This record gives sequence, structure tokens and C-alpha cells, in this order.
Amino acid sequence: MADEQDLDLVEVAPNSKPPVCRILDYGKYKYEQSKRAKMARKKHHFMHLKEVKLRPKIEDHDFQFKLDHARKFLVSGNKVKVTVFFRGREITHAEFGKKLLERMLGELEDVATVERPPILEGRNMVMVMIPKH
Repeated sequence: MADEQDLDLVEVAPNSKPPVCRILDYGKYKYEQSKRAKMARKKHHFMHLKEVKLRPKIEDHDFQFKLDHARKFLVSGNKVKVTVFFRGREITHAEFGKKLLERMLGELEDVATVERPPILEGRNMVMVMIPKH
């Protein structure tokens, strides 16, 4: 029947019982499948890790500026890594960095949850936040 209509016999569901075959133009079928796959990839959003760096002696305006960036990243569906980096003897007062990260979390608790709580890694204190759904 497929040869008479100048079309192809295509097995569309090989795992079903019994297997399903259709008479259709195979080239057109492959093209439509690739278009569907492309549209599915287009609508898929990958979560990227964005980083916001702070210092322990940051001023309020600078903190608000960084906070706005972190909020924008979270709203667009990305993870945010907030890093407080210490220089010289600032590391002796790591509690300032922890307070800063807790303040950041308090400001962003409406749009974010903590994936990784504040941890001191060498001279950096790092916290990772993910967007709430």
C-alpha cells in the first residue's frame, strides 16, 4: 500500500503490543520530529550559577546595589553564590561576614532559599541561594 501511494511504511511505536506502523512521508516525519525537539529545547531553562562578591566593610548603598543584582538573578531563575572575601586581618572577625550574609538572606527570603549555608572556605565565606518556586 505504501509503494502504491509513493510513501514510506514507518514504525512509530515499536514498543507497543502490537507494534504500530503508519504510511507517511518519512522525510517530512523526521523534519517535524526535529522541529518539536527544537521547540522543547527552546522552552527549557538552564539554571546558571551567578556570583555576587562582597567585602565585610561594605557601605549600605553598595550592599543595596549588590542585593538588587542578586534579586534580579534569583527572579530570572538562577542560583546565586554570595561570597564575602576577607583581606589581611579582616579574617579574625569572620562574624562580620556571617552577619552580612544573614542580612542578605533576610532581604531575599521572599524570593530565595538557602541551598548551602554560610561556610568559611579559606579567606572567603560562601553561601549559595536558589530561587523559590
